[in-house]
Amino acid sequence: MTVELADLKTSLRIDSSADDILLKGYQSAAENYVKNAIGTDEDDFYNQDTVTPLFDVAVIALASGYYTFRTSLSLVQAFPVDLATDSIIAQLRGVYAQYIADKGAFDGDKST
Repeated sequence: MTVELADLKTSLRIDSSADDILLKGYQSAAENYVKNAIGTDEDDFYNQDTVTPLFDVAVIALASGYYTFRTSLSLVQAFPVDLATDSIIAQLRGVYAQYIADKGAFDGDKST
């Protein structure tokens, strides 16, 4: 996992450090959300070269949404649909299932 606060701030086009603590909290929440949606049993999964970029984009997209829609007071009702995050989570769920299958997680399910 390589999402840095600077990457998140660049994505949001934020130059100041006024919201750094808030952004770190959103980043942490987004990382946990994405991991919980995919699987938490295999931390090494998230360090794979093919997984890390997708994970990072999902975290940035979700944390950006948390930041952008952080207030409940608005003149217009907003319904954020985070298609990027949902799409990436769906992709990574399949990759994660294959990853744990390759490690033999389902070998006990086979009848002898």
